[in-house]
Amino acid sequence: MSEALAGRRILVVEDESLVAMLLETILEDMGCTAVGPAATVDDGLALATDGERLDAALLDVNVAGRQVFPVAEILQRNGVPFVFSTGYGEGGLPDQWRGHPTIQKPFTEAAVQDALMKAMGVAEV
Repeated sequence: MSEALAGRRILVVEDESLVAMLLETILEDMGCTAVGPAATVDDGLALATDGERLDAALLDVNVAGRQVFPVAEILQRNGVPFVFSTGYGEGGLPDQWRGHPTIQKPFTEAAVQDALMKAMGVAEV
């Protein structure tokens, strides 16, 4: 895998523990630090606003029955790029969020990396 994302801090908002653990492993393999994971929208909001540096975020669209868009709004306002993950693909997003990098579950390590790099505007090294 590329080292282009090494050292980046990536917020993970994901309520399914196995998926969250998979994302943590994928991020560690890329040399990133996983922040969280947050299993609720409220926990995601707390991590997004705690003042710690975030380089990007991976946001499950449906988190414990709530949509993650309040977290996306905070990140967008703070200039933090993010990637949505969903079982429905980009077509399942409301119009205002279409066009943001989106990975469809189940995803691969390469899909996560490619989406993060796209969101962050990072070129392959």
